[in-house]
Amino acid sequence: MKKFSLVFCCLYLCSASNIYAQAHNSSEVSSVIDIQQVSSTDKITKTTTSKVTSTSGDNFEAFEKNTSFNDDKSLTLEELRQNAINGDTEAQLDLGYMYLYGVKGVKVDYSQALYFYQLAAEKNNAVALNNLGSLYFNGLGTKVDYEKAMKYFEQAAHLGSNDAAVNLAIIYLGADFPNKSKQDFDKVFYLLNQAQKTNNSAKFLLGYAYYTGFFVERDYINAFKLIKNAADAQYDEAQLVLADFYIDGLGTPKNYNRAIQYLEYAAKQGNSEALMRLADIYAAGELYTKDIKKAYMLYNVASVLGVDDAADNRDDLEKNLGINDLLQVQNDAENYKFQPSDLTAFIRKTFGKSLRVYIDSNQHFVSNINK
Repeated sequence: MKKFSLVFCCLYLCSASNIYAQAHNSSEVSSVIDIQQVSSTDKITKTTTSKVTSTSGDNFEAFEKNTSFNDDKSLTLEELRQNAINGDTEAQLDLGYMYLYGVKGVKVDYSQALYFYQLAAEKNNAVALNNLGSLYFNGLGTKVDYEKAMKYFEQAAHLGSNDAAVNLAIIYLGADFPNKSKQDFDKVFYLLNQAQKTNNSAKFLLGYAYYTGFFVERDYINAFKLIKNAADAQYDEAQLVLADFYIDGLGTPKNYNRAIQYLEYAAKQGNSEALMRLADIYAAGELYTKDIKKAYMLYNVASVLGVDDAADNRDDLEKNLGINDLLQVQNDAENYKFQPSDLTAFIRKTFGKSLRVYIDSNQHFVSNINK
């Protein structure tokens, strides 16, 4: 059975100030998160805010591979359970996974998953510790307990779990408490720096921090490198932001062709900002060859997504097109199919449409702390 490290899947932070407070100074946790079951591997937690908190290793089943799956069919479930109870960490992780996902003929049972991950966590197994943190954060097999969740994430991150490091960074960024200290953001930077070695979400967030000067000196060269890595891994928001580096010559020579290339990539994934940016560029004909037909088509597609001004811009261009061209580009718009990458689909599902919001929503703390 594969040993995987559980990450939050589709969590929306509810009353984040309560999360932070409970994780730091409360011995009793109230049920502030309402968990709605979608499937055995997909949990949605509703929120009263627009912020999301979750984590992603870049595995799209919400798990990070740790060791090979012990698929020994000669062992019965009872034999595997006995091995786990006798201290076999492999068996403990196997059973935790089996009960979490309901595989190999085992019914989903979060309390049993919690039990076996707890056994492995007692041996300082990073995967089990991170999984326990996620179970307590989501209230799966137990009551929601943010204090315990953060404790387990801390331990797992200390042992080298990059998923746990991202978990913690997102919690710190997503927390809606009124005062955040420089130490809080120093910790975020440390955790993202640890996680970016293997995690494209962390690469993008860290790169965006360098790009905006979020508690670090602006460093366009490092920002370009990190964001480009995430863009080349096919994350749409990284592709969108990377276009600005090429347009403005930040950390790389100006290259309008490359900017258009990455905007096209992001637009094809259904990124509404990229659709509008591309349409504006094609309509203006300043950064790139003017193409009214393509601009019309992109505005038309963006209008279906409800993007402000998309329909008006489309209609303004209509008078510049002959009837044959107009019919063709309208047909092109109708047949324009979004094809989000696995990474983009996972991050959207887990965090929402944007990772930038985690940093942008904290920028006012920077100004207050630097006063």
